Amino acid sequence: MNSSNLVWILLLVLWIAGSTWWHVCKIKLLCEAGPKGTTEMPTVTIPPLQMVDGADLMVTSEKNFSFAKSGHKANFYNIAGAVNQVVNYLRQNPEKRVVITGYYSPDEINATEWENLGLARAEEVKTLYTSRGIASNVFFTKGRPSDELVFIRDSLWGGIDHQFMEALTLTETRLAEDQKFIDIFKPLDLYFNTGSLTYITTPDNERFLEEARLFLQQNPDHKIILTGHTDREADETGNMELARERTEAVKAILEEFGIAASQIMVENKGDQEPKSSNDTAEGRAANRRVTMVVRNQNAM
Repeated sequence: MNSSNLVWILLLVLWIAGSTWWHVCKIKLLCEAGPKGTTEMPTVTIPPLQMVDGADLMVTSEKNFSFAKSGHKANFYNIAGAVNQVVNYLRQNPEKRVVITGYYSPDEINATEWENLGLARAEEVKTLYTSRGIASNVFFTKGRPSDELVFIRDSLWGGIDHQFMEALTLTETRLAEDQKFIDIFKPLDLYFNTGSLTYITTPDNERFLEEARLFLQQNPDHKIILTGHTDREADETGNMELARERTEAVKAILEEFGIAASQIMVENKGDQEPKSSNDTAEGRAANRRVTMVVRNQNAM
C-alpha cells in the first residue's frame, strides 16, 4: 500500500467517525452530558379529557381537544367518540344546556374576529355539536385567559371546558354574562337564581363595584342606587318583600366592599317594572334583578 492510499484511508476513517459522532451526539443527543449520566429531555403530559354532568354523564379520554398555538380550529379526531357521547346525551336530555369555556394564553396572537382567542375556540367546539344536529341555543360560549395551558410542539392540548346545567340556570347565567360594564353612570343589572338572595358574579359587575367604590370615596355628593325587581311568581306583597331582601343583601355586600352606608340608596319596585314578559321562564329570569347605578344626589 503506497502512502497516497494510506492518506485517503485515514481521511475516510476520520469522516466516518465524525459523522457518527454528529449523528449520535448532536442529532439524537445520546452523548453523556457529564460524569453523572445522560441528558434527559423534559416530558409533558397531555391533560385528559373530562366531560361530566353529575352521575348522568361521565365522558373521559386520555386524549383531548387540540389547537395550533394562536389558532382556533379544533382538532378532535382522537376524541370523536367522546364528542358523539355528548351529542347523544344532549339529544336524550333536551332540557340540558352547556357552557363551553375556551382558554388562551396571554402571549398568543388573536387573528380571529372574536373578542378573544378563547371565545373563538369555544365557538369552534360549539360548531362541532351544532353540525351534528344540536340546536345552537343549547350552548353558551365564553373565553378566559390562563397561564396554565399545556403546549407541546406549538400545539395546545385541552383548553376547553364543558359545564352542564338546566335550561333556566343557563338563562340566568347568560343574562348575567351579557351585562357589560360601560361606566358606573350606566345602569347594570345583577341577576339571581330562583329563590336566591345571592347574585351571579361576573368580571363586569365586579369591575363596576370596584370603580364605584373608588369614585364614591372621592365624591361624597354621589350615591349608588340599588333598585330591586322580581318576577310575578308571588303576590304583590311577597314580591316587594323579596325585592327588599335582595337589595338589602346587595347593600350588605357593598358595605363589606368599602362603600359607606350613607352613600347607598335602596329602592324596590317588586314586579311593577318588568324587563321582559312573565309568561315564560326566560322572561321571569330576566325580571329577577337588582339594578345599580351611580348618581349625583343633588340632582335627584
